Amino acid sequence: MKKLEVFGAKKLKGQIRISGSKNASLPILAATLLSSKKIYLKNLPKVKDIETMIVLLESLGSKIKRIKDKISIDNSNQKKTFASYNLVKTMRGSILVLGPLLAKFKKAKVSSPGGCTIGVRPIDIHLKALSKLGVNYKIDQGYVIASAPKGLIGAKIRFPKISVGATENLIIAASFAKGTTYLSNCAIEPEIKDLVNFLKKMGCNIKWVAKRSIKIVGITEVRETNYSVMFDRIEAGTYMVAAAVTEGNLKIRSIIPSIIKTEINVLRNIGAKISCKKNEIHIIGNKKIKSVNIRTAPYPGFPTDLQAQIMVLLCKANKKSIIKEEIFENRFMHVAELNRMGAQISTEGNKAIINGNIKFQSAELMATDLRASVSLILAALVSKGRSVINRIYHLDRGYEDIEKKMRKIGAKIRRID
Repeated sequence: MKKLEVFGAKKLKGQIRISGSKNASLPILAATLLSSKKIYLKNLPKVKDIETMIVLLESLGSKIKRIKDKISIDNSNQKKTFASYNLVKTMRGSILVLGPLLAKFKKAKVSSPGGCTIGVRPIDIHLKALSKLGVNYKIDQGYVIASAPKGLIGAKIRFPKISVGATENLIIAASFAKGTTYLSNCAIEPEIKDLVNFLKKMGCNIKWVAKRSIKIVGITEVRETNYSVMFDRIEAGTYMVAAAVTEGNLKIRSIIPSIIKTEINVLRNIGAKISCKKNEIHIIGNKKIKSVNIRTAPYPGFPTDLQAQIMVLLCKANKKSIIKEEIFENRFMHVAELNRMGAQISTEGNKAIINGNIKFQSAELMATDLRASVSLILAALVSKGRSVINRIYHLDRGYEDIEKKMRKIGAKIRRID
């Protein structure tokens, strides 16, 4: 199994082009199932989760071709409604095919999903909301077996808690429901806005009527569509932290700075110098890193997907910092590995207390999930000597060409057997 070898103590300098968003691409790919016309998608990231979703769509009957930097999807003969465990087990986003399959065929059988081991992530919010659109469901031997004998029928639905996946599934499903659907207490992540923009370009009738409320008038057919997926804000945030932690100097391109205002402000408060242009930011790391207290929260709060990365930076701060993880339980699995590198981090429930002024030491390490694995790279980049990171298949699920991009800006990093 492949490992990453990282030699530390290098300042990162240069330019990085940020890839398309994995978390926007997955629901958009699922939503293409609504269409019997051709769909062309650009800027999909070349990561394992996207490959898995494409294979899942092909197993359902989609004809998918790669044309240079875009893919074409033809669902004119797509008729299957069964998403098997073998495809769904590795990726959480696969549950997003449930909504469009029910909207199009009035039935679906989808395996309960897998993905990272960070908390329970129950799909009951999806299922209870879909039941209000007229869906009957049962869970049998790990599969969700669902049907809507009369088709989906518009309804007023309030999510009991903010859920990105449930918001996406319901927006897609309600686009083909009879009548009008009102969704409230929706997640408003930029990736959801991107999904809505894609569906509107296909001809769906969707309107934001308040900050967290959407009105959807169902339609029966969509048009041929070309669409370019938004940038990956978590990848952008990761490279921003990489610049800050190595006292580097990076231009981060192909982004929209206004979307990542929270992350920019946090890094400025910690001591990084950041200037913004229309589609790029320039970040210079500071030797003096200030401690801060951070609480992860749904957008526009600080993203849980950057919690592990910012923790590495706070290990170098002038004094103690606290991170409260409010989104997922079980998301401090990187703490044990960082402590093996010399960090002094203790956890109490959903709270991590990070002592500052740490000098990281190189070590052999074990990645536990997608974002934890990248935090170990960041720590290795500022450790003297050679670190080896095992189980890097987690990284390949969400970061495109990470070692190539890192090498381009001066990191000494390579994949080894």
